[in-house]
Formats: sequence, C-alpha cells, structure tokens
Amino acid sequence: MLPENKKLLTIAEFQERRKSFPEGYRLVFTNGCYDILHPGHVDLLARARALGDGLIMGLNSDDSVRRLGKGADRPVNGQEQRAFVLAALESVDFIVIFDEDTPYELIRAVRPQVLVKGGDWSIDNIVGRDIVEEDGGEVCSLPLLEGYSTTSLIERIRSGLDK
Repeated sequence: MLPENKKLLTIAEFQERRKSFPEGYRLVFTNGCYDILHPGHVDLLARARALGDGLIMGLNSDDSVRRLGKGADRPVNGQEQRAFVLAALESVDFIVIFDEDTPYELIRAVRPQVLVKGGDWSIDNIVGRDIVEEDGGEVCSLPLLEGYSTTSLIERIRSGLDK
C-alpha cells in the first residue's frame, strides 16, 4: 500500500483549497496519462509550472487510458501509482484524476489561467481552449523534449524482451 498522497485531490477538494489562493494566483493546468514517467514528462511539467504560481495535473483514470486505445495492456501503472510518482515532482502542486475521455469538464471546474499541452498538440486541438480563452487565459503548446515517449519506451522494452 502506498503512503498518503497529499497532492491527490477530488475536484471538490481542489475547489475548496482554491478558495485560499491569493488574489492574482496564476493556475496552470495540463493533463495526460503519464503511464511511465520519463525525462520528456519531467521537462514538460517543469516548464508548464514555470508559467504560473501552481500546476494542477489532470490525470487520466485507468479506464480513461484504456479507452484512448493505447493498447489492452495499458496503463502499465495504475492511477494511484501514477499519481504517487507525479506527486513526488516539485513542479506538480495538485493532481485530480478524471474518468472522462477528455479533461473538458475538469477544466471547466478548475478554471485555470493557463492551459498547457505538449508540442504534439496544435493550439486549435487543445481540449478546453475555449473555456480558458473565454476567461481571458492563455493556451500554450510547449515543445517536447525529443526522443522520449511512453509508447516508444514500452516498444523498446518489449523488443529487448523478445531477444
């Protein structure tokens, strides 16, 4: 059993915590599966966090990951394990697990000032862009650290096991 994860919150818990944020607090939001944490993830999260005062991570639930079509054996790590590892990062301030196919309703609930995705997403295709821009916020697609992807990492591991 994993130790308590103080960064992992429900939407209601986050909204309650948000009431104590100082005036002008700039909340950054990003989301993803983060199945096997690698340098590309760590880099993106650190750069996202640098855009504001706090970073909230929308983490796909196990069921949500399965529906994304990443493979029958994904996620490799369960949602509680993924949240625990993400919580160890200084750049991540809050984590909320969402079960929907997209984080749209979570973004609507948390109302971030900055919405960030990796450079493999064009600004026009970032889910929740309309919500953030309607509130006068900023939507960013940050360049990815080249050579890192969970899918390619899993493929490399599997090819090594086949030898």
